[in-house]
Amino acid sequence: MPRGRRSCQTGAVPVLLIRHAHAGSRRDSHVPDRARRLSAKGLKQAQSLVATLEGFAPQRIVSSPAVRCLETVAPLAKAFQVKVEGDEVLAEGSGLSALTLVRRVANEKIALCTHGDVIPEILVALADEDHLDLGSSPRQAKGSVWVLEAEENRFVKAFYLPPADGR
Repeated sequence: MPRGRRSCQTGAVPVLLIRHAHAGSRRDSHVPDRARRLSAKGLKQAQSLVATLEGFAPQRIVSSPAVRCLETVAPLAKAFQVKVEGDEVLAEGSGLSALTLVRRVANEKIALCTHGDVIPEILVALADEDHLDLGSSPRQAKGSVWVLEAEENRFVKAFYLPPADGR
């Protein structure tokens, strides 16, 4: 199945868990970390998410307020004509609070954009609590997406969509 055409197979509601796209090195940046913008590579990854996620058509987009996260989902918001909602619960260091949000929106067609420290906490908790199979070596490259399928407030299936650069 072509990358942009994949959709949920079980009839479940997809929660799209997006790791922000490439933003360059934290230590090379001259702005506060929250204001760090996407690199040229990251802007391409963000744009490619539109084709990758077109089969899922999120009706709501919630993002960490970090600029790199907001820029990652901006092309999606434009393509699907959805407003991006910033939420501190998806900011760096918010793992378990973010898990609460993921569970609360389990029955919405939603895209959530967050950080590399938050995603593994969410995935590990879902694997432990819902017995969600993440495969043998779950990844979380910048610009990637985990599609989490929920049925009756329990996550039953997950699959990984690598970023456009294939990582």
